[in-house]
Amino acid sequence: MKPPRATLFRTAAALATLALGAAAVPAVSQTARAAAPAIEAAQAQWIDRATVVWQAEHTAETVEELSYADGRTLRLTPVALTDAQKAAYPQLAGRPAYRLDPRDRDKAAIALRGPLAAVQRAADDHDHVLHRTGVQIPGVLDDLYADRARSARLGPVFHGARPTLSVWAPTARSVSLDLDGRTVAMRRDPGSGVWSVTGGSDWRDKPYRYRVEVWAPSVGKTVTNEVTDPYSTALTADSARSLVTDLADPRLAPAGWASLKKPKAVPPRDARIQELQIRDFSIADRTSAHPGQYLAFTDRDSDGMRHLGRLARSGTSYVHLLPAFDFGTVPERRSDQARPGCDLAALPADSDRQQKCVAETAAKDGFNWGYDPLHYTVPEGSYASDPDGPARTREFRQMVQGLAHAGLRTVMDVVYNHTVAAGQDQKSVLDRIVPGYYQRLLDDGSVATSTCCPGTAPEHAMMGKLVVDSIVTWARQYKVDGFRFDLMGHHPKANILAVRKALDALTPAKDGVDGKSIILYGEGWNFGEVADDARFVQANQRNMAGTGIATFSDRARDAVRGGGPFDEDPRVQGFASGLFTDPNGSPANGSPDEQRARLLHAQDLIKVGLSGNLADYTFTDSGGRRVKGSEVDYNGSPAGYAAAPGDALAYADAHDNETLYDALAYKLPAATSAADRARAQVLALATATLSQGPALSQAGTDLLRSKSLDRNSFDSGDWFNAIHWDCASGNGFGRGLPPAADNEPKWPYAKSLLTNAAARPGCPEITGASAAYRDLLRIRTTEAAFSQGTAEGVQKALSFPLSGSGETPGVITMRLGGLVVVFNATPSRQSQTVPAVAGSRYALHPVQAHGADATVKTARYERASGTFTVPGRTVAVYAAGG
Repeated sequence: MKPPRATLFRTAAALATLALGAAAVPAVSQTARAAAPAIEAAQAQWIDRATVVWQAEHTAETVEELSYADGRTLRLTPVALTDAQKAAYPQLAGRPAYRLDPRDRDKAAIALRGPLAAVQRAADDHDHVLHRTGVQIPGVLDDLYADRARSARLGPVFHGARPTLSVWAPTARSVSLDLDGRTVAMRRDPGSGVWSVTGGSDWRDKPYRYRVEVWAPSVGKTVTNEVTDPYSTALTADSARSLVTDLADPRLAPAGWASLKKPKAVPPRDARIQELQIRDFSIADRTSAHPGQYLAFTDRDSDGMRHLGRLARSGTSYVHLLPAFDFGTVPERRSDQARPGCDLAALPADSDRQQKCVAETAAKDGFNWGYDPLHYTVPEGSYASDPDGPARTREFRQMVQGLAHAGLRTVMDVVYNHTVAAGQDQKSVLDRIVPGYYQRLLDDGSVATSTCCPGTAPEHAMMGKLVVDSIVTWARQYKVDGFRFDLMGHHPKANILAVRKALDALTPAKDGVDGKSIILYGEGWNFGEVADDARFVQANQRNMAGTGIATFSDRARDAVRGGGPFDEDPRVQGFASGLFTDPNGSPANGSPDEQRARLLHAQDLIKVGLSGNLADYTFTDSGGRRVKGSEVDYNGSPAGYAAAPGDALAYADAHDNETLYDALAYKLPAATSAADRARAQVLALATATLSQGPALSQAGTDLLRSKSLDRNSFDSGDWFNAIHWDCASGNGFGRGLPPAADNEPKWPYAKSLLTNAAARPGCPEITGASAAYRDLLRIRTTEAAFSQGTAEGVQKALSFPLSGSGETPGVITMRLGGLVVVFNATPSRQSQTVPAVAGSRYALHPVQAHGADATVKTARYERASGTFTVPGRTVAVYAAGG
């Protein structure tokens, strides 16, 4: 999931349906209590027990106070914020502040459990209200309760056979447990705000919800919400009830779970990752016994698992699973899932009827990417054989086993930056327990939605704790080997470092896993209400450098593909798609001189990417200047930002926006043959595969995977999303015009392309591209020069000897230790003379010399002059001493 500018982002409009109406839908069980006059906004912020920040300016003619239940008040006097408070709340640093009268501070806990308003009155007429607004309370809740609440064990915790259920609800008037239809009282700890109850062994696996009586500002009244546990460990179907489940119960462990041996961990800088959606993986695989399920990864002889095995043997180390936690937009029972009622396969390749038919059932079918969290620490039920009960836990573990047996470690895509809903929506869990706390609020008290959906606030202590606790549970109880944070830049850096610290404390002897071997990476985009560290030091690209936690790098990706996802004309070309060297005729590409200049700059961005996006890596740019990576421009930002290899994650495509094949389909000249399209794909992949640092590719990209040009397939169903492992089924291209919601403006370009025979690859192109990619992957993972451990090592080993004002447009020549790599993106054969190696012996790398790609085998080297000659659209790797 990406923000707009020059990156790949699901638009807020496209995902508005995920919010499910936010506060528009009432809770199932909600009883009105003492109603209060509606307050349109909450512009005051109670940041700690003694301080309120409010835009209302105090004068000699005004009196300020906090008004709470039954007309009682807390007195306020003007005060200046301290430096520590300004640092904690930088967005409030210049605003008026008020000190709570010390005589009233012991009333804060009571005031916070009912209607609350900041009121400014005329000093000479107390009944004359000048300003009245609601009050945001996360800061004061943290100040009053977080110290003790941070150490609380929430959710179901077993002591032997006896479970204790605990929930943090400091503003609730009462909390009780609805356990399998009967009501059980709970006790509140005044120091932490945690409500708890301990039961007997007969509670095990019983369904439950909390019944929370609490003031809900979004509806201006006290409500009684029946809500599931934010710390649920198991759920009934469709997340209707939590279950009192002990994840250590032996009945939930598949055979061999305790003794599971994982493939050897690789350093994060060497991680080679396949990004994969669970349903996509097997739903169209006729050889899978469990299509669309966790158990598909246990089908060792299926086409999909055989392909993953081939990738693992070539050097792929991780499978990155798109969201597999419980999400809110898919009916979990298969019998409840709708299916398109059309003969989709019979329709023309350029028809709009496929997308129309798919759209009719999209909200009720079995497909969604899942970036709409409902319960963060329970496996999604729609991927289980039975969503009602323990199968989802056991089968998730079997999936992890299946991947391990194939030689792959497991990464989970986690989405703690937003929820599927907020307020009193039935699918709002956090906000119906502690209203106004877990969601990030804007200045007026509304919920921030810059992430597409109701945003969370990991800067608040208990939301930050939920992130850490949830991650540790996935690591310990499910043996997950890595985590990818969606929109990580919306988290504080401190929160992600707290995750790292908690994982590092896990040991095989104590926890059954080596936490230090668990990798972390995420989207460090800088946008929205938190941009530029407005509220806290973000976990964004710049700030995470040097932490060992990688961020996706969009620099080389954009240079390789060309243009951006929001171009009106999708034919804007880049390095791999023919910019200047094979123009497609689109006026959006500019004049030949403009194209040449853009191409050479793109090559500089790719060189920075090949260095691992290092800020201090020094090389000669295409203008002949000696520059650092940080001095190369990327849309007004430094191209290089990493401190060490492993800080930046390279990729050419991911689930967002067009697949690499579809992007190239738009951009390559229409007459480009299927064979050349396949070669362009492998070359584009190589720029990430052969870089320093970790790299990721979308599953199926090596097989030229297409989504029929769909830019935003999060809810486009199996028809557009399924991976086709059997080349006889095609690559997914030409399955109709992509869904109108996000693609209709591009239909004029797509229509003729989808019927273009040259853009439809067959088995030779599909299998050939995959084999060529695996050869490059094998070189990357067996040649130590690609695994430099430090920035100094990269500077010493890596150079671009032909960079400068005379370099060839469309060709990058790289020296790396004893290797020379030539990336020839042009359609024609190119010779590159490197005087420094003249007289030295080089030969095509043995993997390519004996590999699958017949074209690369025609690459030549002339020893006397040091000239490397490489076929068009080819990456050739030469080894010294050959």
